[in-house]
Amino acid sequence: MLVLALDTATPAVTAALHDGARVLAESTKVDARRHGELLAPAVERVLRECDASLRDVTAVVAGAGPGPYTGLRVGLMTASALAATVGVYAYGVCTLDAIAFASGRTEPFLVATDARRKEVFWARYGDARTRLDGPRVDRPHDLPGELPVIGAGARMYAETIGPDRVADPEYPSAGALAALAAEHLAGLTPEQAAELARVPDGRIDSVELASELAVLGPARPIYLRRPDAQIPSAPKKVTA
Repeated sequence: MLVLALDTATPAVTAALHDGARVLAESTKVDARRHGELLAPAVERVLRECDASLRDVTAVVAGAGPGPYTGLRVGLMTASALAATVGVYAYGVCTLDAIAFASGRTEPFLVATDARRKEVFWARYGDARTRLDGPRVDRPHDLPGELPVIGAGARMYAETIGPDRVADPEYPSAGALAALAAEHLAGLTPEQAAELARVPDGRIDSVELASELAVLGPARPIYLRRPDAQIPSAPKKVTA
C-alpha cells in the first residue's frame, strides 16, 4: 500500500505519503490564496523525498471538506486527476475527521474550521476516531457545551468560544489523513474498494446528507450550503 493524501479544504495546503504502516513524507504550507499554486509542488516534494513516482501510488485520498468552494475543489479535482492518470481509486475523507484523528484525543471534543460568513464548520467527537454529530455549519456562539475545541475556527473565534477551550491542532495534516484512510482501506476486497470509491450523483450540500457520511468515501466535496447561484425559472407568460 502506498497512499497519497492531500487536503486543501482550509488555508493549509498539505500532502503526504503513507505505506500502510507509517507516514513516509509530509509537506504543509499555510496560504489561503495559493492552493492551486502550492499543491502540485507539495505532491512532487513528498514523492521525491521517498524516491517514489506517481506510478507507485495505490490509492489517492483527499480532504473532502467541508470548506470554501475554491480551495476545496483544488484538492479533490487534483486527487481525481492523479488517480485517473495512474489507474487507481480516489477517495475522500471529511477534513474534520482528519483534524480529529491528528489530535489523538481519547475524551470528547469538538473540531471547528472557518466557514466564512462569520460561521464555523464543526463536528462533535467521542474520541479521535469517533464522530458523534455533524459536520454542521453554525455561528461560533452556537457551539455546544464546555468541550475542548480544536481547529482554526476555534482560534479565530476564541473570545466567543472561550480561550480556555481552544486546543491544537489548528489545521489538517495530510499525514493524519493518510493514516486514517489507510486504516479503513486495509483488508478491503477489490470489489469493496471499487464500491467505496464510486461517486454517486448529487451534491453534499446539507447537514442531513453530510451526517450520513462514513469516514472514508468517494472523492466528492462536502459543502453544507446550497449554491448561491440558482438556475433561473422559466419567464412568466405575458397576457394581453
